[in-house]
Amino acid sequence: MSQSVRCPVPEAVIVSAVRTPIATARKGTLSETPAEELATHVLVEAVRRSGLAPEEFDDVMLAESMYGGGDLARYAAVAAGMTQVAGQAVNRHCAGSLTTVGNAAASIRAGMDRAVVAGGVQSSSLGPQLTWRVPGTADETQTRMAPTFPHTEDANDDVTLSVGWNLAVKYGLSREAMDAWAVRSHARAVAAIDAGVFEAEIAPIKVTTTDGSVTEFAVDEDPRRDSTMEKAARLKPLHPEIEGFSITAANASGVNDAAAALALASDAFAAEKGLTALGSVRAWAAAGVQPKYTGDGALDSIRKVLPRAGLSVADVHLWEINEAFASVPVAACQELGIDEELVNIYGSGCSLGHPVAASGARMLATLTHELRRRGGGIGVAAMCAGGGQGGAVVIEVS
Repeated sequence: MSQSVRCPVPEAVIVSAVRTPIATARKGTLSETPAEELATHVLVEAVRRSGLAPEEFDDVMLAESMYGGGDLARYAAVAAGMTQVAGQAVNRHCAGSLTTVGNAAASIRAGMDRAVVAGGVQSSSLGPQLTWRVPGTADETQTRMAPTFPHTEDANDDVTLSVGWNLAVKYGLSREAMDAWAVRSHARAVAAIDAGVFEAEIAPIKVTTTDGSVTEFAVDEDPRRDSTMEKAARLKPLHPEIEGFSITAANASGVNDAAAALALASDAFAAEKGLTALGSVRAWAAAGVQPKYTGDGALDSIRKVLPRAGLSVADVHLWEINEAFASVPVAACQELGIDEELVNIYGSGCSLGHPVAASGARMLATLTHELRRRGGGIGVAAMCAGGGQGGAVVIEVS
């Protein structure tokens, strides 16, 4: 009887990491740019920067959220001339593009694919409005969002409550602590923009304005240079009818448009093609929590992913913990013993913005490029996601 030979498991390496600038939804630079254009742009650029030919990719996985069906990944593949490459749409709301990266890494490590583009796209400006027939009527319709979980009084589609406020109450977070985090987020983002930190990860995009002129969009437009604790303190709570409510526009993320993607390949294929490996995907995890405490999804996904990578909190050099609300990273640092000086060093959702399905890939792009500037290290991207979910990815740059 012949004896089977166990082949080594391939590593999933990052060969490019790119994003568009992040725009303010509805009134910003990308408000007239459809999601399919954003997806195509970032796919073309991820492939170009990877050093691989378009036909050498096996799949395209793009997250989308609240977009009403279709398959933006397949659209982008065809529009990019990659007709022979299938496209997979993934929806885990905010954590969607972290999920695509994990799924791509899993397929590569399993030996099923050699190269995959993974990421996400969000056009909050041009997202469709879904119309449903009102139950019990013949033709009366209403606009509503497709549900992700059974709604209760303390957990519904109001993310201000289930993500921001409930987490603040659970962990005893003060408004001052959350405002301070958000103000610092703006200061860090502005400093990064001024220093040109994001230039390595941003793929500028040409945008046709309403008057027909064409402009190049290259710089994130949400960070505020005039953010101060005094100004934050003057803002009214988003739910003034709730006693002590501490979530405001200052310590919450924006509503945004953007796309981001990473090109992944097996280490053997990358070496064969002479590609530069920017880093590797070490582990990934998703978590489910009570919808009332959706913000806990970030914390639980961190608790889940670190053992999978054989790591502890102390082993991580840089963190990206999405600021859907400032309460999420504040709670994570407090409860998990994370050094806040290592978290979101160039800003996050409160300042850069939160283009829902693209945010995870944006965070991984930032981590990848920053760890390379520092000569290597371990990075973790984590976030909560709608409906009581969370996701996390661990990367290593050597």
